[in-house]
Amino acid sequence: MDETTDQRLLTAVIPAELARERFDQALARLFPEFSRSRLQQWIREGRAVVEGGVRRPRDRVLEGEHVELCARAEPLTEVQGQEIPLDIVYQDSVLLVIDKPAGLVVHPAAGNRDGTLQNALLHYDPSLAVVPRSGLVHRLDKDTSGLLVVARTLESHKVLVDALQARLIEREYRAVATGVVTAGGKVDAPIGRHPSQRTRMAVVPGGRPAVTHYRVLERYRAHTYLKLTLETGRTHQIRVHMAQIRYPLVGDPVYGGRLRLPAGATPELVAALRGFKRQALHAARLALDHPLSGERMEWRSPLPEDMSELLRVLREDAQA
Repeated sequence: MDETTDQRLLTAVIPAELARERFDQALARLFPEFSRSRLQQWIREGRAVVEGGVRRPRDRVLEGEHVELCARAEPLTEVQGQEIPLDIVYQDSVLLVIDKPAGLVVHPAAGNRDGTLQNALLHYDPSLAVVPRSGLVHRLDKDTSGLLVVARTLESHKVLVDALQARLIEREYRAVATGVVTAGGKVDAPIGRHPSQRTRMAVVPGGRPAVTHYRVLERYRAHTYLKLTLETGRTHQIRVHMAQIRYPLVGDPVYGGRLRLPAGATPELVAALRGFKRQALHAARLALDHPLSGERMEWRSPLPEDMSELLRVLREDAQA
């Protein structure tokens, strides 16, 4: 990128709720698409000014003061692009919608340094390197399949993140739970890190608010096919909430507990349940307002083959 095309002048006015805040903290609130460390660097470089004058990161700002930020597009990630197939169900200049298969990790982390969806996105569109998290607005667990939205510009990223926080993005899931759910309902229980097992999440006092709605689609002899919608997007939210009300997801290796086989289950069902090694969870529907046009858009993803086959066997067992 050359210096004449990779920078933008952004302006804002300090609102009352940010009066007397540190300059760097106020900037982070005004321009959440940029990291705090990046904004501090730009303040020191004189790229961020208040009322035309240079300030230090720790200087306080006042209500009504005018801020100018000369933002420079720079890579935000050291993740490298890798040629990994992507199932793109929609794309335009500002967003992508991806149908993620089960087994694909979304972000690099310990134990999964590459081979992730983020690596795939950076290979498909290298310009995503300047967008936070390479444009990923939300995530799915490794073994959850289905729809994800990706922002292709800083502007669309901010619009979509704001929409997600305002609960304007609809996310609908399909799941197979262990146990016969008698009726639909809502789980409203805070989620945080498990107090002793740090790789797990749990319903804990003082956790972040989390709300999951569930509806019964089909009942079988000892399982239930569910539709679920989220008001919030906490890590492992559906899996934790369903386990909390004692209807854990089939195949969940973390929250599912020991395998429970229905009395008198057909051999085919026993084999299907023993062989289902991931949580039976699929992000089936995504709806949002387009970041540029404001048009309401919706995408649906059919159930993956493994979940469709599991449902077939459950239905046949229920009729046996």
